[in-house]
Amino acid sequence: MSNLQKEDFSAWYIQTIKQADLMDYSPVRGCMIFKPDGYEIWEHIQEAFNGKFKEEGIRNAYFPMLIPESFFTKEKDHIEGFSPELPWVTEAAGEKLEERLALRPTSETMIGTAFSDWINSYRDLPMEINQWANVFRWEKKTLPFLRTSEFLWQEGHTAHEDEESARERTMKMLNVYKEVIESVLAVPVYEGQKTPSERFAGAVDTYSVEAMMKDGKAVQAGTSHYMGTKFAEAFDIKYLNRDNEHVLAHTTSWGVSTRLIGATIMVHGDEQGLVLPPAVAANQVVLVPVGPWKKKPEIVERLEVLLKDLRKAGIRALIDDSDNSPGFKFNEWELRGVPMRVEFGPRDMENNQVMVKMRDLDDKEPISLDGIVEYVQTALAEMQVRLLETARSNRKEHEYTHIDTLDELKEHIATKRAAGETPGFVLAGWDGTEETEAKIKEETGFTTRNIPFNPEVEKTTCIVTGKPAKHTVWLARAY
Repeated sequence: MSNLQKEDFSAWYIQTIKQADLMDYSPVRGCMIFKPDGYEIWEHIQEAFNGKFKEEGIRNAYFPMLIPESFFTKEKDHIEGFSPELPWVTEAAGEKLEERLALRPTSETMIGTAFSDWINSYRDLPMEINQWANVFRWEKKTLPFLRTSEFLWQEGHTAHEDEESARERTMKMLNVYKEVIESVLAVPVYEGQKTPSERFAGAVDTYSVEAMMKDGKAVQAGTSHYMGTKFAEAFDIKYLNRDNEHVLAHTTSWGVSTRLIGATIMVHGDEQGLVLPPAVAANQVVLVPVGPWKKKPEIVERLEVLLKDLRKAGIRALIDDSDNSPGFKFNEWELRGVPMRVEFGPRDMENNQVMVKMRDLDDKEPISLDGIVEYVQTALAEMQVRLLETARSNRKEHEYTHIDTLDELKEHIATKRAAGETPGFVLAGWDGTEETEAKIKEETGFTTRNIPFNPEVEKTTCIVTGKPAKHTVWLARAY
């Protein structure tokens, strides 16, 4: 029996998201349509992050999608970083515009301009806002959810009195990302600092959380940037400090996007299709009548009572009483990744029980109808934890810390691929130069993912030059 997930992971991924009815392709190249089940995953991700942001005192706002070209030219590194990806609006109402307008790739320029008007005194600081929005980056190579020309995200922007408080906010938000991604999406991440060549255009320092997919490739799951005073200088974000002097504010920005949906699918999915963490699944429980249930209306009636009780307890559930065969229904809901299937027929009614099948486990289990709601709550919570533990275990199997030279890395990649296995993530020493970083990418296709804060092993020699390593870095192929 073939295993598409191992043989062609990208083909498995496309097949999985289509069969699960999460998305469709748009008539515009590189763009996609979020179907209700796909968009609801995003809604649950939003809810989780919004809760954390509000705990931090960060409120939501919304800024225009169209950004004047002159805004970009104020910060040279920023426009250079995004220039190839920018779509431009050049005319409207049949007339050519005096100034081109970009569809936002990110909002530092627009929000920086607003901050310069809103911030006058140290009493106005810190100013901390978040925006949920769509952004545009005209990608040449696209993959639904992971890399599209238009995508959805949140972008937080803050301004502070000094470097210390701005850096504190930068790191706090990185920790928020790690916490939510691991607890809600059950996706383990490596947190660390991006190398200079990988940092955000115009930032002083960029930090990231990186996730390993089942095929061993990396997805940058979230980033947090300390901007220093570079954007404040470009956009004149000054304030009167406590010594009555006009000084520049220190700014940050941070964001996660709908690529988290793609990462969740690629970390948990199996050969049968989607496997969704209960916290983000559109439907957490599907109730399926089985046996000669159509002759016994009391079967569906009892399921309707259970459905009402589950929903009352805050569990997202539905009944599949369609004309399809039980086998078809079981397969359909497995494809869609529903965490729990509850089967109920005449024999179950006699025994005051249901048969429960968890999406990530092989066996079905008879469960008494007495206390069933509490059982469902506990079982879903246990699955959430189990998925994270399984993902951590899978990740550990594909971490490699013993590779010290470029030749060893090449041999490792070739050997793994020949065996039909993933080369995974490699922990390596790096001398800190862009030349060696470029050489690694050119000769292996691997890129530096980040400089981990607490690497399991401290590497002492550069993987390329053999000279003393300045940093220990994670290397991997990336989406």
